[in-house]
Amino acid sequence: MARRCELTGKDVQVGHNVSHANNKTKRRFMPNLVEVSVPSDVLGKSFKLKISANALRSLDHVGGLDAFLTKAREADLSPMAKRIKRDVAKAKKAAPAAAAA
Repeated sequence: MARRCELTGKDVQVGHNVSHANNKTKRRFMPNLVEVSVPSDVLGKSFKLKISANALRSLDHVGGLDAFLTKAREADLSPMAKRIKRDVAKAKKAAPAAAAA
């Protein structure tokens, strides 16, 4: 899964370099990927993810990995991100039950 954001699904796009003479040659537009360690507040540990810089800004804006994953579509997430999303959902369900007991 190289060159694909694990949270947003942003991928390589293709297009053309266009010269002054209007000659077109194929080129690739790469996403701006960074490998970061993102902490999960609910699970209490960090995960190393390869995400786009835009997704990193979105994580800060939304309020962290847990909030981002609860709102994210399953189709955009990588298998690892889907697993983290399931674990976060389980931990959130178990937290009120543990607090009530």
